[in-house]
Amino acid sequence: MKKLFFLLFITSLSFAQNANRKFESFKEVNNALEIKTSDGLYIIKAYSDKIVETTFIPKGEIFNPNSEAVVLVPKANITKVYETPNSIVSTAYGIEVSVQKSPFQISYFYKTKPLFSEKSGYLKQKHIPLENVKGNIKTDSTEVIQFNISPDEMLYGGGARALGMNRRGNKLALYNRAHYGYETHSELMNFTIPMVLSSKMYAVHFDNSAIGYLDLDSKKDNTLAYETISGRKTYQVIVGDSWTDLISNYTDLTGKQPLPARWTLGNFSSRFGYHSQEEVEKTIKKFEDNNIPVDAIILDLYWFGKEMKNTMGNLDWEKETFSNPDKMIADLNAKGIKTVLITEPFVLTTSKKWQEAVDKKVLATDKDGKPFTYDFYFGNTGIIDIFKPDGKDWFWNVYKRLINQGVGGLWGDLGEPEVFPSEAITAGGTADEIHNVYGHNWAKLIADGYKKDFSNQRPFILMRAGYSGSQRFGMMSWSGDVSRSWGGLQSQMEISLQMGMQGMSYMHSDLGGFAGDYFDNELYIRWLQYGVFNPIFRPHAHEEVAAEPVYKDIVTKAKAKKQVELRYQLMPYNYTLAFENNQKGTPLMRPLFFEEPNNAKLSTVCETYLWGNDFLVTPITKSGVTTTSIYFPKNNNWFDFYSDEEQLAGTTSTVAVVEDHIPVYVRGGAFIPMIKTIQNTSKYTLDNFDLHYYFDAKTTQTSGKLYNDDGTTANAFEKGAFEVLNFNANANAKMLAIKLNSEIGKNFQSSDKNVALIIHNVKAKSVIVNGKSTPFKTVKNNIEIPVSWKKGTGVDIKIQF
Repeated sequence: MKKLFFLLFITSLSFAQNANRKFESFKEVNNALEIKTSDGLYIIKAYSDKIVETTFIPKGEIFNPNSEAVVLVPKANITKVYETPNSIVSTAYGIEVSVQKSPFQISYFYKTKPLFSEKSGYLKQKHIPLENVKGNIKTDSTEVIQFNISPDEMLYGGGARALGMNRRGNKLALYNRAHYGYETHSELMNFTIPMVLSSKMYAVHFDNSAIGYLDLDSKKDNTLAYETISGRKTYQVIVGDSWTDLISNYTDLTGKQPLPARWTLGNFSSRFGYHSQEEVEKTIKKFEDNNIPVDAIILDLYWFGKEMKNTMGNLDWEKETFSNPDKMIADLNAKGIKTVLITEPFVLTTSKKWQEAVDKKVLATDKDGKPFTYDFYFGNTGIIDIFKPDGKDWFWNVYKRLINQGVGGLWGDLGEPEVFPSEAITAGGTADEIHNVYGHNWAKLIADGYKKDFSNQRPFILMRAGYSGSQRFGMMSWSGDVSRSWGGLQSQMEISLQMGMQGMSYMHSDLGGFAGDYFDNELYIRWLQYGVFNPIFRPHAHEEVAAEPVYKDIVTKAKAKKQVELRYQLMPYNYTLAFENNQKGTPLMRPLFFEEPNNAKLSTVCETYLWGNDFLVTPITKSGVTTTSIYFPKNNNWFDFYSDEEQLAGTTSTVAVVEDHIPVYVRGGAFIPMIKTIQNTSKYTLDNFDLHYYFDAKTTQTSGKLYNDDGTTANAFEKGAFEVLNFNANANAKMLAIKLNSEIGKNFQSSDKNVALIIHNVKAKSVIVNGKSTPFKTVKNNIEIPVSWKKGTGVDIKIQF
């Protein structure tokens, strides 16, 4: 049967063979299959039944075993290898690799289902530059591998782009580079991840960090290709039984995102930039006076210099404008507000630390070993060699001093790096070899430093450039210098959804838009309304048009305040999403095709998305919209978050759009935990909270949970310093039964809780809690039940209809 599947597969795809590559022999070595060919050696090994890796080592080359991306250790003894007259097959009882001897061919299957095949294996070819794309490869020849793919599959991935959800048909440069002021289209941005995901629910990750290209069938001949200047000839194939399973497997391979501190899910005060200590304190005072919640303030480059140019690299307080930073930070911390500082990897020749950096030899060099200098917008500069132990230590000591001063978060800007000439040389390789992993290793430097010197703290690392697996360092990525325009807003859902599928689940945008002085309060509010259901809530912009709600007019400020308050009210739900991401890699924002993977109509949809499992969100991205069309997934009915109006499963409806909020719906049968608004997360508690349950006649059994810890301690879950509150519901035409129980870690001090249980869309005759009749309130079609939940106990609630 497997042979029949293979024959059907290879005859359904057109491919060209490498006639010069001949099979010679095979053997099993150290849980891997080694296949010797006339021009090199293939090594095939399984990490699990859903992840397999293939490496080719040409004759005369030495294999580099070091991966920038992979952290998973292959399981032992999970594969079986057998030979037929025409092939060698390695199976992990899930994913299967079939190697045809003649003509030589490698094909991949999952549970006997064909996925794709190599077209010709790795080859050297004459490089043809890609026109009109910045970041062209400057070399005469490159290495390329091509694959045969099916004509009907959609392709996602390649990092952060604005191209449409299905990226098939594009040739994508792999060269991290900022795109200032982009709107609806951007072919090249700060994250260029060498990974492709298919609608057939598999992914291919090219495990090589050098610059190159991903060609997603641009010639329309059913060919997927990876092209690079040099490096490892290794790729992993990852499969899954669902989209969430696929991403969980990929993040097993490259690392899970640490659970961030709870405050990082709150509101940020941010702009380019605050010029003085007085301005910082004045701004926070405005948040307090207006009772608008805020958890952190972000200081852009003026904290180390009065001027925008010629001061980058000072990396210390400008005392003329920040006269007493110790007191400022301490006062902010006393109010529960974190201070976050921008840093860059550039040390200008005009900066206060230039000579120190030269003397300590912490800079990238030229071919003669001298500090490599060049000009860019901010001045004449060198760049810190973070691949060199001395450079890494020097940079970390800067951060260590700031953290000891009370700084709560770190911002790494321009880390593509923004300008990085090919002639520069680092301890990790040439600029082109390490360009795409500079931001990745910068984040690693900080994460490792925290583990060594501040092991009980959760770091906040805000960066706009990274690589495969950067999520494991706690990187909070953002979508760069987006245009402050409706076009800029329109591209944000795609970017965040795509990056979440590639492991970077905290991809977010400068709320309100960054680039330009376009003034439009409607746009600003719509962007904030989207931001409520975004991984990070961080308005940020040039100072020409204020990003902070407190600097808006009275009407706009009041509208913005409601969005900030809602963000805090949803903190229990959002923090639980963060925990789920930490445990499983599941994105916070999820495309609709996660819900219906076989619905081809949803494969390109990004205008509506899922926030976690239970919210359906449709941002408004054009001015003056009064109605919009929304598809409601088929598994449950959906209820308007603001009015409780029901929408039937599997239908498309035109809904009214109002100015106060964007269309948001809740899945039938969902539990949504919420709290009352707080000024910041230092006031967070679950001693009193609301638990909303959305009754749906279509949904008879559901469950939900709420994760809780102190919000700050690193690895609290692993240390047993947590609690999980579990909710279960069973319903029929006459009764709804809800059970509450908890799991309390051995090192967590739980507390009794007062829960306002709000059941939507029902009218009740009676309510019984733990066997006792209990009074309840009825408001329209909702009932509210007071529940006293003693720690370590369960609660049984029965609602008679």
